[in-house]
Amino acid sequence: MDDLNDNQKDSLDSLETPTTVVAPSTSATPAAAANSADTAKSAATNTTALNEPDTPEPIMPKQGPIINRPSLLRRFIGGLNIYLLLFMVLMVVAGATGVVFYLKAKNGTNSPTSLGSQSLPQSTLDQLANSDVTVGEPKHTLSVQSDTVFGGSVVVRSNLQIAGSLQVGSNLAINGIRVTGNSTFDDVQITKSLALTGNGSVQGQLNVQQNLNVNGGGTFLGALSAPSLAVGSIQLNGDLIVTHHLSAGGSTPGRTNGTALGSGGTVSVSGSDSAGSVTINTGGGPGPGCFVTINFSTKFNSMPHIVITPVGSAAAGIQYYINRSTTSFSICSAGSPPGSSTFGFDYIAFD
Repeated sequence: MDDLNDNQKDSLDSLETPTTVVAPSTSATPAAAANSADTAKSAATNTTALNEPDTPEPIMPKQGPIINRPSLLRRFIGGLNIYLLLFMVLMVVAGATGVVFYLKAKNGTNSPTSLGSQSLPQSTLDQLANSDVTVGEPKHTLSVQSDTVFGGSVVVRSNLQIAGSLQVGSNLAINGIRVTGNSTFDDVQITKSLALTGNGSVQGQLNVQQNLNVNGGGTFLGALSAPSLAVGSIQLNGDLIVTHHLSAGGSTPGRTNGTALGSGGTVSVSGSDSAGSVTINTGGGPGPGCFVTINFSTKFNSMPHIVITPVGSAAAGIQYYINRSTTSFSICSAGSPPGSSTFGFDYIAFD
């Protein structure tokens, strides 16, 4: 009995399976289809009757055919409009581009304008003392808070800026120095040359060991003291006070003998254009005329003033006079001088 029930149950389950569909034959007649329906109905009735003594089985509701539904993502994509999808893609691309440009602009704006500073540990200082190393990057700043002593040479390849004072314990050698502001120097020694393009003021004493060349004018408000002073020309707006001898230097002028010397007479000249002495030795039979003509080494700019003084009584007794020009002057006698005599004259010539 149990086997029969099991077989009938299996048959019923096979008929109610959703995947099994019995389609009526298109070639069957209406009568055959009706017989098949009655047969199935009677089989179901018999089965129910056979199963009455046992525990009734729950009748499962008939299920329709299983439909394969698409996934949620596919249904979402299928429901979207293609133009809306393109718009969303463009919005995403535009947003990403804006973020990239914003980050680049932010990096450019926040770039440091000043040099970054970096602390130098003691280990690095020890390395600097014992070896040749490179510390930091070109844009970094080396900041040393403590005193630093360099035992060797220090080379600065770029500009050197000193915020405080500079003290140099030994000699300072600089190829060129330019001072734009006021400067104070206790002692300055210039071994080569000093060129001043502007005004120069010396408050104290100025000692020049060699020559002093001044192309322009010079004004001295105080006394001027010099062992030797050589000038091309000198102009005095006040009195000239000479506390020592006045020596008229220069080359000795030339001379030309005159007819008043007589036969065998001679003349000698010593001194310069400005001052000198003339010694006259007359010969036999001197007559009136000029003894000698003094030719200046340098021509006077205008007619000079000639002053002669007879030396000795013999010269004082002669009727002497002079002739002058800008190039020479002559010492002459209006009468016949004594023959075989020696006498002399001193002269001074100035403009």
